[in-house]
Amino acid sequence: MKNAADGIIYIGKAVNLRSRVRQYFRQSAQEASPKLKSLSPNIATFEYIVTDSEIEALILENTLIKKHRPRYNVLLKDDKSYAYLKLTMDETFPRLIIARQVKKDKARYFGPFVSSQTRTDILEAVQKIWPIRTCAKKLGENPANFERPCLNYHIGRCKAPCNGLISREEYGVMIQEVLAVLNGKTGGIVKRLEAEMAANAANMEFEKAAYLRDKINALRVLDEQQKLDTAGADDQDVLGIAKNGDTALVQIFFVRGGKMTGREQLMMTGAQDQDASDIVTGFVKQFYSETTLIPGEIVLGHDLPERGLLAAWLSHLRGAAVSVTVAKKGEKLGLCELAANNAKLSLDQFGEHIAREHARTTSAADELFAALSIPASAGGAERIEAYDISNTSGVLAVGSMVVFENGKPKNSDYRKFRIKYGDGQSDHDSLREVIARRFLRYKQELEDGGEHGKFLKLPRLILMDGAAAQVAAAEGILEDLGIDIPVAGMVKDNRHRTSSLLYKGREVTLPRKSEGFKLLTRIQDEVHRFAVEYHRRLREREMTRSRLDDIRGIGPARRKALMRHFKDIDTIRFAGEAELAAIPGMTAAAAKAVYEYFYTE
Repeated sequence: MKNAADGIIYIGKAVNLRSRVRQYFRQSAQEASPKLKSLSPNIATFEYIVTDSEIEALILENTLIKKHRPRYNVLLKDDKSYAYLKLTMDETFPRLIIARQVKKDKARYFGPFVSSQTRTDILEAVQKIWPIRTCAKKLGENPANFERPCLNYHIGRCKAPCNGLISREEYGVMIQEVLAVLNGKTGGIVKRLEAEMAANAANMEFEKAAYLRDKINALRVLDEQQKLDTAGADDQDVLGIAKNGDTALVQIFFVRGGKMTGREQLMMTGAQDQDASDIVTGFVKQFYSETTLIPGEIVLGHDLPERGLLAAWLSHLRGAAVSVTVAKKGEKLGLCELAANNAKLSLDQFGEHIAREHARTTSAADELFAALSIPASAGGAERIEAYDISNTSGVLAVGSMVVFENGKPKNSDYRKFRIKYGDGQSDHDSLREVIARRFLRYKQELEDGGEHGKFLKLPRLILMDGAAAQVAAAEGILEDLGIDIPVAGMVKDNRHRTSSLLYKGREVTLPRKSEGFKLLTRIQDEVHRFAVEYHRRLREREMTRSRLDDIRGIGPARRKALMRHFKDIDTIRFAGEAELAAIPGMTAAAAKAVYEYFYTE
């Protein structure tokens, strides 16, 4: 459903489209639903997509809601992909690492973890109990003498497979134990360790016994903290909700093996005119589409109109039966009430904080757009892109692009540009290049029909760190490309502090204590920081660059071999061709290239 400005304001689905659309305009339905009363007058046009099944429609609805974030759909706050623990089973010596995406590879995934602290605690506990490697070195079947062991080996946190100090079979035993524990099977390992501890104590090997005791205690703590990657018949998620104005909080109790093992709570926005069933339905769709941790049963305190459809969809995602039940009595009802009470307590406790955060971010963006007389968006995010240039006398010039959506920085959309053309001394020319490259990429991705391009999202406002010249540079490029986006310059005073905006040839000043001015200051500071940080990193890289990097045929492996043998550049400089060629990995041609490089200096 779209408004008069062609902005998407609501996305839904229906088996009978005619019947579903008609209800939005019935007087009785509008009187019964505050949501319909607010939505219906704003509907100007419809657009629809036909699917083959209800499940396909549900999946498409969820995808489109996440993409367009319409005003009248309830939205999961801070929508993101949660972290997993990944055991890299496709490597000769596997690692346990943090992953944001579940890929179709040979790795084993555990999670997801809404709480980063829980994930970190489990990762650290596993690495403390089993000294498996944490580095990303590519190790073959026989990595002996790869290089000298790192600090982790010397402090007992790694067995140094990179140096051949542990066999693949021994390492494999550790990995199997890690797998067992992450799958909740700690009992057998604890019993074995207890027997070993008792034997060591009987042999008066008390240090070994104490080490095993600490390992057993760590295992028991880990067993309490972890969440399993598979869900059995006794596994449930119990949901409770509380609502206050436009905000709702959903509390989830994780019940595993008949015991409550943890809880999480997530905020949702856009709940003003939604009833409990709408909020829970929106949450289930958005939350469980992002997770592989789907239990055998989801317990609710409210019935849902499409409960059967949701159960079928969740079963499809999980690959096994999932039931969505409404608690009416007994322990399940008690847990639902407990979850709802906890949700209400949390919302009451943090309600004022949520309101302040809204004023600091979303309201600040609204103030900024209002000051420039830019109309509010049609239900979409208030996206702002800001640009800056950093260089040292024209050397290593770089450009930065930072993104703010609804008053908050969106780090995943930040971009860096190394200036390729010109001498880098003119900020005006450098900004023209950055803007041209950014929006040419947009047009290319649009022509390619890509849905997930890095530059496909367009901002509603572009901010340049500078005044008239910088604004003119951006406006000229956008006009040449046929893209209509307002551009403003972020002006600083004589003390290099944010002062105002230059927009359409006039200076626009915001009250210094307003949230809009504070947002402008944050954006200008952030784009400058990002540019300077990238420039500094490039300078440091240039300063630490080896002279060997300039020699044709000398790559990282040969450079390392030469430095390991000769210790410093001066010794290499005076070495003969034969001496250079004798180094492992060097060839006669490479030795000649090194010799001639220094000989002809």
